[in-house]
Formats: sequence, structure tokens, C-alpha cells
Amino acid sequence: MNSSTRTTTTSNKGDSSPLYRIPPYYYIHVLDQNTNVTRLEVGPKTFIKQENETVMVGPEKMITVPPRHYCVVESPVVRNEAGVVQFDENGQAKLVHADLDIRLAYPDQAPFPLYPGEILRQPVTPLKIVPANSALRLKAILDFDDEIIKEQRRAGDEWLFEGPATYIPRKEVSAEEQIRATLIGPNQAIRLGAKKDLIDRTGQQRVTGEEWLVKKTGAYLPLAYETVLTVENAYVLTDKKALHLRALKSFTDDFGKKRMNGEEWLVTCNDTETHTLNVYEQLVAAVDVITLNSRQYCVVLDPVADGKPQLGKKKLIVGEKSFFLQPGEKLENGIQDVFILGEDEGVILSCIETFRDEQASTNRNPGDRWMIRGPTEYIPPTQVAVVTRRKAIPLDENEGIYVRDIKTGRVRAVIGQTYMLTHDEELWQKVLPEQVEDLLTRDPLAERNVPTRNQAPNRSQQEAATTTQVTSAKSSAPVRDKSKLVTYRVPHNAAVQIYDYKSKKARIIFGPELVMLGPDEQFTLLSLSGSKPKKPNQIRTLCLLLGPDFFTDVIVIETADHARLSLQLSYNWHF
Repeated sequence: MNSSTRTTTTSNKGDSSPLYRIPPYYYIHVLDQNTNVTRLEVGPKTFIKQENETVMVGPEKMITVPPRHYCVVESPVVRNEAGVVQFDENGQAKLVHADLDIRLAYPDQAPFPLYPGEILRQPVTPLKIVPANSALRLKAILDFDDEIIKEQRRAGDEWLFEGPATYIPRKEVSAEEQIRATLIGPNQAIRLGAKKDLIDRTGQQRVTGEEWLVKKTGAYLPLAYETVLTVENAYVLTDKKALHLRALKSFTDDFGKKRMNGEEWLVTCNDTETHTLNVYEQLVAAVDVITLNSRQYCVVLDPVADGKPQLGKKKLIVGEKSFFLQPGEKLENGIQDVFILGEDEGVILSCIETFRDEQASTNRNPGDRWMIRGPTEYIPPTQVAVVTRRKAIPLDENEGIYVRDIKTGRVRAVIGQTYMLTHDEELWQKVLPEQVEDLLTRDPLAERNVPTRNQAPNRSQQEAATTTQVTSAKSSAPVRDKSKLVTYRVPHNAAVQIYDYKSKKARIIFGPELVMLGPDEQFTLLSLSGSKPKKPNQIRTLCLLLGPDFFTDVIVIETADHARLSLQLSYNWHF
């Protein structure tokens, strides 16, 4: 029957026969050309078209809305309270122009036709099913009264239709998008922002642009005017790690403390095991713990007290201890070791601030210097600066050092004892002339005939040779410690002259002897003749050899008649 009906319908459209067979649940639109009124003819029936009539639409199948479906009809007909279609005096169905009618499936609803002027804006469509942890963001396009919540909706308002549920569309509402809930795991939070003034799910008033955190574990469905900015992960705090935070504006933190704009503070494991940054908190750095053992200490500059840094102050912390540096604090010279002094050691101290020295039971004033001698262990307080560490210098009978008193300036030599410099003493460096330094490194016997630079006739060659010898000798000789006592071994049957510039006296030492120079004494540099024939200032030496030795000289004698006689004289000599 359906196939024959389809054939009949098609044939009626293709020929000029006035006979139209309309099957059940089909309809046609007929235009009366005399009145220009279009009417609806519904099957089953056989319609005979008159000469003044024209079939405009059809036969068309009626619209069937299955369960859980809907369709949208534009410019629907006007119905009375009983649901009867209203017609005007010409028999034309009355329309609500530009209006929409959403038609759903009802238990007793039969297929329905479209009246002339009605337009199927949206075909039959399944209803939107909103699953759990999801919602539709709805927007009002017309003012209407919401019977569900007993509230009037204004055009432009937005709200959520939360699942699990089936959404029944309305002509005054458009579905903008489907929103899924954001899952919040353990040690997580979501950062929300307000697009306009609203009341959040906790009942708090939020203003446009405000940001806040939601830390409750589970699924969170943001409201229509809420937007999920980021998912924040919590920082796990241990006894070895803390967080250095800064306030971006004045607010009350998670621990109930009032924080001012720009304030910095530390969050440790004593406050909480995990910490999620507030929207007004900025992470400056992760701070590691500082651990001191029993032989260490440190000095903290600008220590924090009562939540505020004490600028200019110092705090001494002695191990064993573990602590975190508060914001604004820093270590002076890092972690330092305790001074462990042996019996031959000491440490020189200087006072930089008035304090009571309990160890010595005396008052110390700025500028005071004193020494702590071992054996002991010492931790300097914050009012004391360590100048230097001293160790006793062991000296043999033939060894010594030059010591200068920094108060009086007097220099003395300490010889043949183990000596530790006091807090008012320092090592003094004795400076010798460069020629004397060179001669101290030479053997007075083996190198006694080393000439000076101006002995040879070819000075350039001699200077080059002499410079090479001196350079090699200096490079091979060890560098003299100028603070040690200057000694010189006078060989057998030789003499050395020492001059004391303070007492203005000279003394002569005959070898074999060990010469020790006092602070104000200097060697007398001897200039001897040399070469053949003898020339002055050819040999520089510190000691005068007394012989016996061999001597050779050339003597030239010129007579009155200008005859020259050259005599070579050789002989042994001694003093």
C-alpha cells in the first residue's frame, strides 16, 4: 500500500490531473486563487482540485516526534486553550510570526502537519542528555519566568543545567556549550576566575576579575560565570625543604595571618605538610635547610625577630642545629669551623662592639686586641672579629726571627727558642741590598775570584756572561724568607765587618764563625782589586780572606829614555 501511495503521490505532482489521493498522515496545502487563502487538507482522502485552486505543497508526510525527541517550528499557528487552531474571517490560519514553537513527544500525541505559513526550523532531533559531572551553559535570549526555580530570567543571563538529566529546550534559551567537571586530585587545587559578580558554591560573594582556589578533592563543575584558569599542584614540605613566599597584595593566608603587600615569609613543615600557593602568593625560591655539626657555627646577618628583620644586627648560631634562613637573612662568611687550638696555637681577636668578655671576666671596648691561647676551643661572639691565627715558631740555637712591636715600632731578634707572636707583635721583614742578597748565596771560597761586570775589556760579552751566571745562580738558589734571621758562615781565616746603624758602631768577626745580623745591622760590602794587571773594584765580597794564598801581578816600568819594562810578579801572601 505504501508503494502504491508513493506512486500516486508522485504521479499527481507530475501531471495536470485534478485528482489527489492523500494517504493517512499526509497533507497538502491548497491555494484558492479567488481569495488568495491557503488551506490545509489532511488525509486519508481523495482531493479533487477545482479550477481556481492550486496545490502548493504536498502530499507531504506529517511530522512524527518520537519519544525523547523534539523539533522547532517557526511562525506557529495560534491555538486556543483547548488546543484548537484559530482562523481569521477568510479561513486563513492565524500565525505568530517570527515566533518559535518547540514541539515534544507526548503519550497521546499523533503526527501533525505544518499549516500554511509554518516553517520547520529544526527537524526532529534527539533531546540533549547531560551526563554526570557535566552541565550545559545556557543563555537567555528573551526575558521569561523560570518556573523551576521561580525566578525571572533576563536576556543575556547565563546559568548551568547540571547532569545527569535530559535537557528540555525552550524558545527563550540557547545552549551555548557543554562543560565538563574538572577533577581535583589529592594535593591539588584549581584556580578559578570570576567573569562577573557572582556567589560561588560556598556562598561567598565574588567580584569581577577576582581569583580564588578550590581545594576540595573530587569533581568540580565551574559555574556559568566562573572560568578554570589553572590546576595548581601542592608543594610537599619536609624537614629539609621550605618555601620562600611573597605577598602580591594584602590578604589573610591559609594559616589566618594577615599579610601585607610585598611581605615575605617562610612556610615550613611545622606549618603544614603540603602547601598550595594562594592566588596572592608568589613563590620566590625553595629554601634548603642549613645543618651545623658540633664543630661548626655561623653568624646570621639581619636576623628576623617577631616577623621583622632586625637590620644591622647579628645572631650567632652554634651547632649541633638545623634551621632555615628567613627572608632577608644571610650568612656572614658562610658556615665556619670552631677554632680548635693546640698548646702551640693561638688566635688574635679584635673587638668591634662593646661587650662583657665572660671568659676573661673583663669589659672589651671597640679596637681592643687580645689573644686566646690553646689548648682550647673557641667560638667568637658577634662583637669580635678574628684577625689571624697564630702558631708557635720553633727556633734552633742558630735560628731566629725578626719581631716588631706594632705599638712601639721597636724591632728585635728572637733567637734559639720556640716563640709565639703576641697580639701586639708581627713578623718584620729585613730588606738587604741586591748585591748582598746575591753574595749571600755564593761560596766565599769557591767563588772568591768571580769578577765584576767591568773587569773584561769586551764589556758586552762579559756582561752577557755575568748576567747568565747570576740569573742561573738566582734561579737555583731558594728565595730567602725576609722575616727570618740573616745568617752568614764566615770561613776559616776570613773576616767580616758588620755595621750597626743604630749604635753607629762596627764589629769585625773572624772565622770560622756564624754571623747573625741584628735588626739594625748590615754587612760591609768589600770592593777588591783584581785581574792582571790589578784594577780597582773588580771583586765584590762580604768577607776578606786572610790567606795564605797565591798572588800574581804585572808591573810596567818606564825609564827616562822611554824604555818600558814589564815585570810579572808572583808570590805567596798571608795576614
